[in-house]
Amino acid sequence: MELGYGEEFELYREGVREFLSKNWPPPGKSGEGIDDQAIRAFRRNAVEAGYLYRAIPRRYGGAGREPDLLEAQIIREEFRRARAPMEIGGISTQMLVPTLLECGEEWQKERFVRRTIEGEIIWCQGYSEPGSGSDLASVRTRGELVDGEWIVNGQKIWTTQAAEADYMFALVRTEPDAPKREGISYLLLDMKQPGIEVRPLRQITGGTEFNEVFLDDARTPADWIVGQRGQGWQVSRTTLKHERNMVGNAESAEKLFRQLVRLARSVDLEEGPAIDHPEIRVELARLWNEVLIQRCSGYYQLSRSAKGKSAGNLTLMNKLAFSDFAQRVSDVALRIIRGDGLLEPGRRRGGNEKWLNQWMGSLGLSIAGGTSNIQRNIIAERGLGLPRDVVGDR
Repeated sequence: MELGYGEEFELYREGVREFLSKNWPPPGKSGEGIDDQAIRAFRRNAVEAGYLYRAIPRRYGGAGREPDLLEAQIIREEFRRARAPMEIGGISTQMLVPTLLECGEEWQKERFVRRTIEGEIIWCQGYSEPGSGSDLASVRTRGELVDGEWIVNGQKIWTTQAAEADYMFALVRTEPDAPKREGISYLLLDMKQPGIEVRPLRQITGGTEFNEVFLDDARTPADWIVGQRGQGWQVSRTTLKHERNMVGNAESAEKLFRQLVRLARSVDLEEGPAIDHPEIRVELARLWNEVLIQRCSGYYQLSRSAKGKSAGNLTLMNKLAFSDFAQRVSDVALRIIRGDGLLEPGRRRGGNEKWLNQWMGSLGLSIAGGTSNIQRNIIAERGLGLPRDVVGDR
């Protein structure tokens, strides 16, 4: 197996390293002196140099570079090595922006993309509803077009960052007489308007990043629709595709594994450090094997894509593989911290109880971007050609 990038790309790597050596950490700043303003300035320089937001056209605030998977991989490797800020992550930039670039009108891209990738505005996702989680085609929030505005009524739930968000992208039923998937539109809404109430949902960990959102005659202009009226289901599949891509990869798996190893080195059990315990060492070996498998799979997919070829069914398995891996890591962590796993996270700053948040968050990964069971159905039907499971259709 040849894992080298070749002379051309190694020269490109040298250029990335030179840029980072001059710009990160920012000249004259280190540690706590690196504030948000310095990070924003670094990102602007990195965009100008062609290293961040590469696929986004310059007129929308990106680098406007032609896609090159190997260059992108080198950038990720070198930025990670230098601990330099990459692109802003999350719902706004990794889900809404690519959806607008694929499906949005020109004015929508010009108005929203630059401000989003620069962190000026924050978005939340209005998909799930009480009774409509995995089955998004059953959403009941309704929108009626009246005098050039959509009047929206309904409820969304499990809405991440709704309290801080400036805007929401939402699935709204605008064609009540159409079949389920054909009657939905993809609307953009201003979260700061009257008619929208956000209520935090306090989790068992004490956090409140999830919210329920009530829409009572909320309004949005007629042209704040992405795609055609009644075609929101198709647009939403674009967003879900990018959400699945956002959830985990080999680099994320390795980072999580190394955090677990640090934990095992730092916690003493009755027999000594946890990392010396035979059962823990076996579990760590199994997890490291999973990291290597995901890394090898990633290399293969990268190589195939760089040659314009398909990696086949492997691309359908990435999200599911990381979700399962994260749960196994969290299970081992709880075995290591023992009693600390019964403490409320946050009660002791920086304590081992923070792994309880990781464990609960890993369970949530089974839902993000489509449930794991739905993902298994996709692998079975689209990847392996197995017959559709008709039980759920009865």
